[in-house]
Parts: sequence; C-alpha cells; structure tokens
Amino acid sequence: MSVVPAEALPGSALAVEGPAREAAELGPRARLWPALVAVYRAQLSRARVARIPLLFVATFQSVGIMILMRGVVDGGGEAQAVVAGSAVLVVAFVALNLLAQYFGQLRGSGGLDHYATLPVPPAAVVLGAAGAYASFTVPGTVVTAVFGSVLFGLPLTHLWILVAVIPLAGAALAGLGAALGLLAPRPELATLLGQLGMSAALLLGVLPADRMPEAVRFTRDLLPSTYGVEAFARTFGPHPDWAFVLGDLAVCAGVGVVSLAVATWAYRRAAVR
Repeated sequence: MSVVPAEALPGSALAVEGPAREAAELGPRARLWPALVAVYRAQLSRARVARIPLLFVATFQSVGIMILMRGVVDGGGEAQAVVAGSAVLVVAFVALNLLAQYFGQLRGSGGLDHYATLPVPPAAVVLGAAGAYASFTVPGTVVTAVFGSVLFGLPLTHLWILVAVIPLAGAALAGLGAALGLLAPRPELATLLGQLGMSAALLLGVLPADRMPEAVRFTRDLLPSTYGVEAFARTFGPHPDWAFVLGDLAVCAGVGVVSLAVATWAYRRAAVR
C-alpha cells in the first residue's frame, strides 16, 4: 500500500504554491481611501464621548483669553490678531495637544500592535485619527470667532474663510501632534510636548506680533498655526489682500502635507518595534 504525500493531493492547502498560498492566507490589503474612512469613523465615534468635555474647555479658554485681552487691546490690527489667534488656539488644543497625547498613550500601551495586525495602510491610520480630532475643532472655532468678532466690534463678513483655515491649520497641527506622540519615547513626554506646542500657539498666536521682540517673531514664523492666524486676521479689514491670504493658506497646506508624511513615517517606525 503506497502513501501519497499530502502536498500532492489536489484539494490540499499544501498544494498551493508560494504567492498564491500567501494570498489565500493573508487576503488582499485594504485600499487607502476606504480604510481611511473606516478609521475616521471609528475615531470620531470614540472621541465623541471622551473629547467633547475637553472641547468645551478649549473653547472657554479661548473666550476667556479674549475677554482678558479686551482690557488691553483697543481695536484695529491688534484686535484682529487676538480674535484670529484665539480661534486657531482651539484647533491647536485639540489637533496638536490631544492628538499628541492620544498617540503617545497608544504607543505606550501597545495599542499600535492592534492596528499593525489589520490590513490597513499606515497613512490611513494617521490621516483618519488626525481628521477625526481636527473635526472636533469646528464648533469651538466658529463660536470663538463669532464671539470675538462681536466683542471687539469686528465685521462678520468674511468668517467663511474658516472653511479653509480650520482644515488646513488642523492638518498642519494634527500632523505635528501625531508625530510628537509617535516619536516620544514615553507617554508622559508626549503629553509634555503637546502641552508645550499648545502653549507656543497661545503665546505666539494670540499676542499681537507688533509687541514681540524680533527673535520671538522669528520663532513665531516657525509655528504652523501662525499662518492660519495670519490668513484669518487679514480678512477682517474692509479690503482684504486675498493674495496674502491664499499665500498663508498655501503654507498651511504645505506644512500639513509634510507633517502628516512625517507622522506616517513615525507610525511605521513605532509599529515595527
């Protein structure tokens, strides 16, 4: 009686050769856009409960700063800078600070291992999480901008520019926050870096640039949120210079692409460890 090797049987899994066998076991990898949408929805649902109270804190913080600055700033360009900086500060609090904490905790707790087992592109994880956190900034930013405009007597005519400022500044700050959280060796350090980034956005974005020393102005130009603040502040005048507004928004978009690319690289680097 002869024994037929298992790999010779036509219905055996061992009869499947190399690449075909691997494909049968692992299955196809998810495409970027469907995976991104799935991660975005999951993160939005998760953050809806955990982050809404902090969003109120971010909004009240910005409103309180404007009320305090009302006694110092009379109006004009300084008032425009305060309102624009306070509005973008809401974006920095959520997209930079909270996202840095989230990815820092995810890396420290081993949560990246869960995403690493899924057939999801790294870019989808980073972009989905960044988009979800940036989406939570919309209500607080709009409320802050409207309240500040009324408080300082600024026109509400061009507040529609927030449709561009929020996603572009949010992308730049969210990419920076995700990169800080993924590159930090410990969750505590990620939290510290997120807090420092938000403090920089507060001090360099809300205070009028004309009152800053030259060295501080140079540091201000290195902060991604500065260009979102400048783009928004320029629209308060009776005749905005749209070329400069578009230029500031283009810088935000460019920094957003670079920072999200760095965050994606940092995610790959952290996931393989």
